[in-house]
Amino acid sequence: MSDHVTVAEAIDAVRRWQRTIAEQRDDLTELDSVIGDADHGTNMARGLDAVIHKLDESTPATFADLGKLVGMALISTVGGTSGPLYGTLFLRFGTTGGAATEIDTAGFGAALRAGVDGIVARGKAEPGDKTMVDALIPAVDAWDQAAADGVDAAAAAALAAAQAGRDATIPLVARKGRASYLGERSAGHLDPGAASATMLISAIRDAVVTA
Repeated sequence: MSDHVTVAEAIDAVRRWQRTIAEQRDDLTELDSVIGDADHGTNMARGLDAVIHKLDESTPATFADLGKLVGMALISTVGGTSGPLYGTLFLRFGTTGGAATEIDTAGFGAALRAGVDGIVARGKAEPGDKTMVDALIPAVDAWDQAAADGVDAAAAAALAAAQAGRDATIPLVARKGRASYLGERSAGHLDPGAASATMLISAIRDAVVTA
Protein backbone atom coordinates (compact mmCIF):
# COMPACT_ATOMS: atom_id res chain seq x y z
CA MET A 1 0.00 0.00 0.00
CA SER A 2 1.48 3.32 -1.09
CA ASP A 3 1.20 6.26 1.27
CA HIS A 4 2.58 8.99 -0.97
CA VAL A 5 2.29 10.48 -4.46
CA THR A 6 5.34 11.60 -6.44
CA VAL A 7 5.70 14.41 -8.94
CA ALA A 8 6.39 11.79 -11.60
CA GLU A 9 3.04 10.17 -10.86
CA ALA A 10 1.31 13.54 -11.00
CA ILE A 11 2.91 14.24 -14.38
CA ASP A 12 1.74 10.82 -15.56
CA ALA A 13 -1.78 11.74 -14.45
CA VAL A 14 -1.69 14.89 -16.56
CA ARG A 15 -0.50 12.92 -19.58
CA ARG A 16 -3.25 10.35 -19.06
CA TRP A 17 -5.82 13.13 -18.78
CA GLN A 18 -4.62 14.60 -22.06
CA ARG A 19 -4.97 11.26 -23.82
CA THR A 20 -8.47 10.72 -22.47
CA ILE A 21 -9.60 14.20 -23.42
CA ALA A 22 -8.21 13.68 -26.93
CA GLU A 23 -10.08 10.39 -27.23
CA GLN A 24 -13.32 11.85 -25.85
CA ARG A 25 -13.05 15.26 -27.49
CA ASP A 26 -16.02 14.78 -29.80
CA ASP A 27 -18.17 13.34 -27.02
CA LEU A 28 -17.41 16.31 -24.76
CA THR A 29 -18.21 18.72 -27.56
CA GLU A 30 -21.48 16.89 -28.24
CA LEU A 31 -22.44 17.24 -24.57
CA ASP A 32 -21.57 20.93 -24.76
CA SER A 33 -23.54 21.40 -27.97
CA VAL A 34 -26.74 20.67 -26.06
CA ILE A 35 -26.28 23.06 -23.13
CA GLY A 36 -23.23 25.18 -23.96
CA ASP A 37 -21.11 26.60 -26.77
CA ALA A 38 -20.25 23.25 -28.42
CA ASP A 39 -16.54 23.79 -27.86
CA HIS A 40 -15.61 22.16 -24.53
CA GLY A 41 -13.96 19.11 -26.07
CA THR A 42 -12.12 21.13 -28.68
CA ASN A 43 -10.93 23.73 -26.18
CA MET A 44 -9.78 21.19 -23.61
CA ALA A 45 -7.96 19.12 -26.22
CA ARG A 46 -6.14 22.18 -27.51
CA GLY A 47 -5.17 23.27 -24.03
CA LEU A 48 -3.90 19.88 -22.96
CA ASP A 49 -1.95 19.49 -26.20
CA ALA A 50 -0.19 22.72 -25.20
CA VAL A 51 0.45 21.29 -21.73
CA ILE A 52 2.05 18.16 -23.18
CA HIS A 53 4.23 20.28 -25.44
CA LYS A 54 5.48 22.15 -22.37
CA LEU A 55 6.06 18.91 -20.47
CA ASP A 56 8.03 17.50 -23.38
CA GLU A 57 10.24 20.57 -23.33
CA SER A 58 10.86 20.59 -19.59
CA THR A 59 10.06 18.10 -16.83
CA PRO A 60 8.83 19.81 -13.64
CA ALA A 61 10.91 18.91 -10.60
CA THR A 62 8.38 19.84 -7.90
CA PHE A 63 4.63 20.05 -7.41
CA ALA A 64 4.91 23.83 -7.55
CA ASP A 65 6.68 23.62 -10.92
CA LEU A 66 4.07 21.21 -12.29
CA GLY A 67 1.13 23.27 -11.09
CA LYS A 68 2.51 26.45 -12.60
CA LEU A 69 3.34 24.83 -15.94
CA VAL A 70 -0.03 23.16 -16.36
CA GLY A 71 -2.03 26.05 -14.93
CA MET A 72 -0.47 28.75 -17.09
CA ALA A 73 -0.69 26.63 -20.25
CA LEU A 74 -4.40 25.98 -19.68
CA ILE A 75 -5.19 29.61 -18.88
CA SER A 76 -3.43 30.82 -22.02
CA THR A 77 -4.82 28.26 -24.48
CA VAL A 78 -8.25 27.03 -23.35
CA GLY A 79 -11.12 29.27 -24.38
CA GLY A 80 -14.22 30.08 -22.38
CA THR A 81 -14.38 29.62 -18.63
CA SER A 82 -12.74 26.19 -18.52
CA GLY A 83 -9.21 27.51 -19.03
CA PRO A 84 -9.23 29.93 -16.10
CA LEU A 85 -11.02 27.41 -13.86
CA TYR A 86 -8.79 24.42 -14.56
CA GLY A 87 -5.78 26.73 -14.62
CA THR A 88 -6.68 27.98 -11.16
CA LEU A 89 -7.05 24.41 -9.95
CA PHE A 90 -3.51 23.55 -11.00
CA LEU A 91 -1.97 26.79 -9.79
CA ARG A 92 -3.50 26.36 -6.33
CA PHE A 93 -2.59 22.65 -6.35
CA GLY A 94 1.02 23.51 -7.11
CA THR A 95 1.21 26.25 -4.50
CA THR A 96 -0.02 23.84 -1.84
CA GLY A 97 2.24 21.01 -2.98
CA GLY A 98 5.16 23.43 -2.93
CA ALA A 99 8.77 22.43 -3.43
CA ALA A 100 8.16 18.80 -2.52
CA THR A 101 8.90 15.98 -4.95
CA GLU A 102 6.52 13.64 -3.15
CA ILE A 103 3.74 14.18 -0.63
CA ASP A 104 1.76 11.81 1.54
CA THR A 105 -1.80 10.77 0.82
CA ALA A 106 -3.36 13.42 3.04
CA GLY A 107 -1.07 16.09 1.65
CA PHE A 108 -2.00 15.26 -1.92
CA GLY A 109 -5.66 15.46 -0.93
CA ALA A 110 -5.02 18.86 0.62
CA ALA A 111 -3.41 20.06 -2.61
CA LEU A 112 -6.37 18.81 -4.64
CA ARG A 113 -8.78 20.52 -2.26
CA ALA A 114 -6.88 23.79 -2.56
CA GLY A 115 -7.29 23.55 -6.31
CA VAL A 116 -11.00 22.82 -6.09
CA ASP A 117 -11.46 25.64 -3.58
CA GLY A 118 -9.80 27.90 -6.16
CA ILE A 119 -12.36 26.86 -8.76
CA VAL A 120 -15.19 27.56 -6.34
CA ALA A 121 -13.78 30.98 -5.46
CA ARG A 122 -13.25 31.94 -9.08
CA GLY A 123 -16.40 30.48 -10.61
CA LYS A 124 -18.72 31.12 -7.66
CA ALA A 125 -20.33 27.72 -8.25
CA GLU A 126 -21.82 25.54 -5.54
CA PRO A 127 -22.80 21.87 -5.49
CA GLY A 128 -26.02 21.47 -7.42
CA ASP A 129 -25.28 24.25 -9.90
CA LYS A 130 -24.58 21.66 -12.66
CA THR A 131 -20.86 22.35 -13.12
CA MET A 132 -17.51 20.61 -12.72
CA VAL A 133 -17.80 21.37 -8.99
CA ASP A 134 -20.48 18.67 -8.72
CA ALA A 135 -17.83 16.06 -9.55
CA LEU A 136 -14.80 17.67 -7.90
CA ILE A 137 -16.10 18.45 -4.41
CA PRO A 138 -17.35 14.89 -3.79
CA ALA A 139 -14.03 13.61 -5.15
CA VAL A 140 -11.86 15.60 -2.73
CA ASP A 141 -14.21 14.82 0.15
CA ALA A 142 -13.95 11.10 -0.60
CA TRP A 143 -10.15 11.31 -0.96
CA ASP A 144 -9.86 12.88 2.47
CA GLN A 145 -12.16 10.34 4.09
CA ALA A 146 -10.16 7.41 2.70
CA ALA A 147 -6.68 8.96 3.02
CA ALA A 148 -5.80 6.99 6.14
CA ASP A 149 -6.09 3.79 4.10
CA GLY A 150 -3.45 4.89 1.58
CA VAL A 151 -3.28 6.26 -1.94
CA ASP A 152 -5.00 3.32 -3.65
CA ALA A 153 -8.07 3.55 -1.43
CA ALA A 154 -8.22 7.34 -1.57
CA ALA A 155 -7.92 7.44 -5.36
CA ALA A 156 -10.56 4.73 -5.84
CA ALA A 157 -12.96 6.48 -3.49
CA ALA A 158 -12.37 9.83 -5.19
CA LEU A 159 -13.12 8.41 -8.63
CA ALA A 160 -16.30 6.67 -7.50
CA ALA A 161 -17.49 9.92 -5.90
CA ALA A 162 -16.62 11.97 -8.98
CA GLN A 163 -18.51 9.56 -11.23
CA ALA A 164 -21.56 9.70 -8.99
CA GLY A 165 -21.38 13.50 -8.86
CA ARG A 166 -21.01 13.71 -12.62
CA ASP A 167 -24.02 11.49 -13.24
CA ALA A 168 -26.05 13.43 -10.68
CA THR A 169 -25.80 16.53 -12.89
CA ILE A 170 -28.11 14.97 -15.48
CA PRO A 171 -31.44 15.93 -13.85
CA LEU A 172 -30.20 19.26 -12.52
CA VAL A 173 -31.23 22.64 -13.86
CA ALA A 174 -28.07 24.66 -14.52
CA ARG A 175 -27.55 27.74 -12.38
CA LYS A 176 -24.15 28.79 -13.73
CA GLY A 177 -22.53 29.30 -17.13
CA ARG A 178 -24.04 29.26 -20.57
CA ALA A 179 -26.22 26.29 -19.67
CA SER A 180 -28.08 28.44 -17.13
CA TYR A 181 -29.55 30.47 -20.00
CA LEU A 182 -31.60 27.42 -20.98
CA GLY A 183 -33.40 27.24 -17.64
CA GLU A 184 -35.46 24.07 -17.29
CA ARG A 185 -34.31 22.86 -20.71
CA SER A 186 -30.83 22.22 -19.27
CA ALA A 187 -32.26 19.35 -17.19
CA GLY A 188 -31.79 15.86 -18.59
CA HIS A 189 -28.27 16.43 -19.90
CA LEU A 190 -24.86 15.55 -18.45
CA ASP A 191 -22.68 18.56 -17.66
CA PRO A 192 -19.57 18.55 -19.88
CA GLY A 193 -17.41 20.20 -17.21
CA ALA A 194 -18.34 17.50 -14.71
CA ALA A 195 -17.45 14.95 -17.38
CA SER A 196 -13.97 16.38 -18.07
CA ALA A 197 -13.36 16.80 -14.33
CA THR A 198 -14.17 13.13 -13.76
CA MET A 199 -11.69 12.25 -16.50
CA LEU A 200 -9.04 14.14 -14.50
CA ILE A 201 -9.83 12.19 -11.32
CA SER A 202 -9.78 8.96 -13.33
CA ALA A 203 -6.36 9.86 -14.73
CA ILE A 204 -5.07 10.53 -11.22
CA ARG A 205 -6.41 7.18 -10.02
CA ASP A 206 -4.77 5.30 -12.90
CA ALA A 207 -1.44 7.08 -12.36
CA VAL A 208 -1.14 6.63 -8.60
CA VAL A 209 -2.64 3.20 -7.96
CA THR A 210 0.09 0.64 -7.38
CA ALA A 211 0.20 -2.41 -9.59
